[in-house]
Amino acid sequence: MKTDFYLPFETSLKNIQAEIDAASGQQDGSSEQQEKIRQLRQQWVDAAREIYSNLTPWQTVQVARHKDRPHTVDYLSLVFDEFVELHGDKFFGDDRAIRTGFAKLDDRKVMVIGHQKGRNYQERTENYFGCAHPEGYRKAMGKMKLAAKFGLPVICFIDTPGAYPGVGAEERGQAQVIAESMFLMSQLETPIVCIVIGEGGSGGALGIGVGDKVAMLQHSYYSVISPEGCAGILWKSSEFAELAADALKFTSKNLAELNVVDDVIEEPIGGAHRDPHEMANRVKKYLLQCLDELSQLPKSSLAQNRYQKFRKLGMFLEPEVSR
Repeated sequence: MKTDFYLPFETSLKNIQAEIDAASGQQDGSSEQQEKIRQLRQQWVDAAREIYSNLTPWQTVQVARHKDRPHTVDYLSLVFDEFVELHGDKFFGDDRAIRTGFAKLDDRKVMVIGHQKGRNYQERTENYFGCAHPEGYRKAMGKMKLAAKFGLPVICFIDTPGAYPGVGAEERGQAQVIAESMFLMSQLETPIVCIVIGEGGSGGALGIGVGDKVAMLQHSYYSVISPEGCAGILWKSSEFAELAADALKFTSKNLAELNVVDDVIEEPIGGAHRDPHEMANRVKKYLLQCLDELSQLPKSSLAQNRYQKFRKLGMFLEPEVSR
């Protein structure tokens, strides 16, 4: 429940937490004091439930980017056992913005692929703030092929504002390699489960986002572009990011209604960053449920079902024919 960093719209939670801390520091062991602390904690829970059940799209973006929100490496330690990281793309280098490796999910052997942002400034710069280069997606593709060879399910954790936009990345075929990754995932004859755990921005997210099951955490977002990028294109200024967030319809509620995602995984009260262990338990439960379901299907039908699933996305309006 306690975090050192509060978002701008969490002022009431910060004030209540300050009262709890003050009361706990002065606790004299009396039943009256204990009851006061209990009431304050319940007040915090009620306020958090009210705030987080009515988040605006821009507030959802802020939660998805919270500095304490669980990242891929956190889920690797909380959800999986015996993770063995695999490095490099055999062409250029090892992109730290995407982590790949073998792991065990209870008694299942799986291949895990996920974006990694980093906690502090040093880690974030090493990981390019979660924005992968072409070598990151080539690494992911190589490990997907390896998983298919050994009949292992592929689990993808998506958390990026977008693929790296630098000149070097473009020179090494950024757009081409993302398209190749999506094409490979559409054909892979092994179960694929994708979960948006934070930000799901642009082609950087889609590069590892083609799965039999595509889910997102309750307070994550999944979009063709980041709100700042959209604002920069349409209004020539990132100052309109909040307006762009409203227009993009990229929250879990929006995308569930549009059937863009299969499932929404509910977060603990106050967001995943306030109870990473509980969030990890929910993610693990969802993954086991999906793999149990997908393992019943013949491998030959997985790719065809996946193809049909993505072909059905969106709505098409027939033009009126004048008589």
